[in-house]
Amino acid sequence: MAALAVEAEDFSTGVYLLLGLNKLSEGVVLGTPKVISALSLILGRVVRNNEKIMETTKMMDTITIFHAVRAPSLSIQQYINRIFKYASCSPSCFVIAYIYIDRFLECADVHVTSLNVHRLFITSVMIAAKFIDDLFYNNAYYAKVGGVSTAEMNKMEISFLFSLDFRLQVTERTFKHYCLQLAKEGTK
Repeated sequence: MAALAVEAEDFSTGVYLLLGLNKLSEGVVLGTPKVISALSLILGRVVRNNEKIMETTKMMDTITIFHAVRAPSLSIQQYINRIFKYASCSPSCFVIAYIYIDRFLECADVHVTSLNVHRLFITSVMIAAKFIDDLFYNNAYYAKVGGVSTAEMNKMEISFLFSLDFRLQVTERTFKHYCLQLAKEGTK
């Protein structure tokens, strides 16, 4: 039984290292962690698939506070890199944000598209940073990083939290599951 525990821990450590989730020295992460590119690949694929399905079936998406009038000029990759650079949150926040988006989509009648992916992501990262990081910025700062007004950021945060029914706790098992998913994406 002890051998299985060691193997599971080695597995987690390997996945965490691959994604760049381990602290290298005094909380400093060198370079952009792999979790950033893996997330952008997954979200990009989800957006493309959803938009293709919506186009072929002529299905209309429910318009929410997270929908922009037009798609931002920044790609998902550029946007996530921007958030990583300026939000100064831990790489683990990005995994938690991904979990929160998944939970949000389970509760809301919304599809991730190019009109809402950016706003959903900045909101989920901000909430994740507030929940798991010791230091985080105020909503006005995240709004500026995300390219939305502070009023919009505040409304999106409240809407997101109520949609999740304020269920922000993530178990270790769930975190590992999503890390594995991101690691698989990152090695494709």
